[in-house]
Amino acid sequence: MKFLLRLITWWNSQTLGTQLFTWAKGQKVGEDAQGNAFYQTKDGKRRWVIYNGECEASRVSPDWHGWLHFTWDEPPTEKALKHKPWEKPHQENLTGTPLAYAPAGSLRQARPADRRDYEAWSPEA
Repeated sequence: MKFLLRLITWWNSQTLGTQLFTWAKGQKVGEDAQGNAFYQTKDGKRRWVIYNGECEASRVSPDWHGWLHFTWDEPPTEKALKHKPWEKPHQENLTGTPLAYAPAGSLRQARPADRRDYEAWSPEA
């Protein structure tokens, strides 16, 4: 069953075609903290990532994102980027999850019955 899923879906790691292309032409460059593997062709003209788990682009850290998009030539495994002390560690996009940011006064912060700044409209009969 796992083989069939890999054959026809792209969101469960890599497809069979990507695996064959990686095997034939890929050269592993490194991995990030989440276990995503980064590859390039032997001539260095193409770069790609094989996700460890769900394929979500926001799971790629800024360091590796810059390398994937040819912003810099050296991968973070060879030449690490200098980070400022105020920078937070990379976090994937949490929109649509229970961990997503909800500002004060948001409907997600309190049930509408508990809110004092909102009064629901009701039509008069």
